[in-house]
Amino acid sequence: MPLSPIDIHNKEFGRSFRGYNEDEVDDFLERVIQDYEGLIRTNKQLEEDMNRLNEKLAHYDSLEDSLSKSILVAQETAEEVKSNARKEAQLIIREAEKNADRIVSEALNKARKIALDMEEMQKQAAVFRARFRSLVQSQLEMMESGDWQSFDRELARREAAIAESGL
Repeated sequence: MPLSPIDIHNKEFGRSFRGYNEDEVDDFLERVIQDYEGLIRTNKQLEEDMNRLNEKLAHYDSLEDSLSKSILVAQETAEEVKSNARKEAQLIIREAEKNADRIVSEALNKARKIALDMEEMQKQAAVFRARFRSLVQSQLEMMESGDWQSFDRELARREAAIAESGL
């Protein structure tokens, strides 16, 4: 057990015939007591400072751990957000491609229908021209021949032919 200032103060030495000067020893012991008390105070202050600094260090270590975990969570979240954004972008692209394919398909179908309709109209126009030409020719023939009875027979024959053809 270490000596305390009181132990030093209360220490008594036995007397001997040719011993040390009692006043000098007492003065020296008083100086030792004062220095020892100063050292104890300094040591106590240093221990308190060390404890305070250790508490701060523990706090900073805890803060560092928290920050490290927060950074990891932020990085994971950022990666997750990036991944979700990529997935969403891919979905949007696929949807746009489907829509584009659908639009192109609809346009092709409309173009085919228009082409078929146009072809049908051209056929009908050709039939109309042929009928009109036939009518005009028969009218001219009738005008040139004075025979109106043969015209009626010819007209009936052509109408019958047209009716049979389904036009």
